[in-house]
Amino acid sequence: MAAPEVLDRIPRLSGVPRSVEELPGGLTNRNYKVTTPSGSYVVRVWASDGSLLGIDRDAEHANSVAAARAGVGAPVHDYLPDLGVLVVGYLPGRTFTEADLHDPANLPRVALACRRLHAGPRFVRDFDMFEIQRRYLAIVREHGYRLPPRYLDFMPLVAEIRKCLAVRDEGTVPCNNDLLPGNIVDDGEHLWLIDYEYAGNNDPCFELGNIWSESALPLGHLEELVTAYYGRPLRNKIARARLQGLMSKYGWTLWASIQDGANDSIDFDFWSWGMEKYDRAVAEFTGPGLARLMEEATRTD
Repeated sequence: MAAPEVLDRIPRLSGVPRSVEELPGGLTNRNYKVTTPSGSYVVRVWASDGSLLGIDRDAEHANSVAAARAGVGAPVHDYLPDLGVLVVGYLPGRTFTEADLHDPANLPRVALACRRLHAGPRFVRDFDMFEIQRRYLAIVREHGYRLPPRYLDFMPLVAEIRKCLAVRDEGTVPCNNDLLPGNIVDDGEHLWLIDYEYAGNNDPCFELGNIWSESALPLGHLEELVTAYYGRPLRNKIARARLQGLMSKYGWTLWASIQDGANDSIDFDFWSWGMEKYDRAVAEFTGPGLARLMEEATRTD
């Protein structure tokens, strides 16, 4: 459905003067900034229902509301599932780039934004990359999508990592789970976190490790981010975030495989995107430091 047709069916946006600007980014949505006399909004129009990727649109809406209540997400104005539309408030500010996350001065601000979200209302579902990776793998096999070379060879190590992380499991908090730079908005005073498609209650160290992994940050930046989040340097938390970051790369690789096989309507090289993550995951799986990381993650400090 074209943008004007969708907007005409949203009560708060129909029959009023409006300007419309399509926003960049978004592989599973089309996003439009709509400005009216009453305010500015972002209209998220689903590119697909997302079910193959495990996206639950009702949960996305509920979790977006919870994030707004936590003071870190955009206000939610309308949810129209029959139209495939979520309408949130437009947040004035500058969207982060990878350069912003590579700037150490921003890491305490990112940690603070995560802590605000994590201290907010519980989300309506959980997110566990170990479970999601298995579900994605089943989909890849069922549909005959491509698997990277030797992908299955690392499954025994994944099982070991999962057991290791269970030793010091301290519960879950509401996490965004997809904090790419484009999902962080800086209004000049504090940071806002947007896009709750993959949100769910999760280990906070996955949130931190995923930020590190998705932007290919130096290891020292992860250590600074984890230290800022917990208020002091903790070897076990840094190791835990590194292991969760490894699982992020390994799991999102299959997200790319599914998109590569199932999505021919978006002009994006999902396979190359996923292989870049997979190559970095392989380097960590086969590197000399994995056993030490797993040992450190089980420590009390």
